Amino acid sequence: MSLHDQDLAIEAAEAGAAVVRSHYGSSLTHFEKSAGDFATSADIESEKAILDVLRGARPNDLVVSEEIGRTGTGGNGRTWLVDPLCGTVNFAVGTMLASVNVALRTGEQIAVAACADPFTDEVFWTDGVAAYVRRGGEDQRLDPSADSRLVDVNLDPPFPNNAVFSAARMLADESFVEQFRPRVVSTTLAVAWVAAGRRAGYVTDGHLRDSVHFAAGVALCQAAGCVVTGIDGQPMHTGAGGLVAAADEQTHAALLTLVSKQRAGTVT
Repeated sequence: MSLHDQDLAIEAAEAGAAVVRSHYGSSLTHFEKSAGDFATSADIESEKAILDVLRGARPNDLVVSEEIGRTGTGGNGRTWLVDPLCGTVNFAVGTMLASVNVALRTGEQIAVAACADPFTDEVFWTDGVAAYVRRGGEDQRLDPSADSRLVDVNLDPPFPNNAVFSAARMLADESFVEQFRPRVVSTTLAVAWVAAGRRAGYVTDGHLRDSVHFAAGVALCQAAGCVVTGIDGQPMHTGAGGLVAAADEQTHAALLTLVSKQRAGTVT
């Protein structure tokens, strides 16, 4: 019997995570992509394992993956978005902060998604209705919480809105540190942590439509009941773009206020 899409997303993410885990601590070949950006042999082999799972079960679907790009014929309105190792720089220097992200877009919506942590053996996943974490074969529903006051910010480029917003400038705002405790994890695993209650919020600039890095995490946050918009408070993929994901309305409003202060030139 054919797997449900959410089960396939989980299986694919777990396959990639197993490859990533197996490469930890080994000598990694680097493949330069652009200034300061590279892939490793772990990225490449994880992507192959994920694509093998997806291709075997859904040969007619389009796949957009981080390293290979677009494969498949498409035309059926189904597109898999694959990031085989989000946190490559972390992983390459032996830091266990990385994720494997798999999401399925049908039409304009992310239908299902999975974000696997290779080192905790956890998979955060959504069927598009609710969000869960799977540990040891058991699923627990995700429960967002702002109690930690921890907010992750993405300091990696590109910064299309740099003239009016910078995450680095937000960190220098005294009112930010009065309300929140900053974190810079440098992997979109931190977006899944907002859905799981391990972060109060997450902020990044960038154009994120069909982003292999962010699609799974955003879908998890939305299904878990987080407040999710662009950096200007507009719906995702409209307006200025970017992402403000927060555990609750109060946290989201506070983060948007910090962003708007920069637009008004009043950061202190």
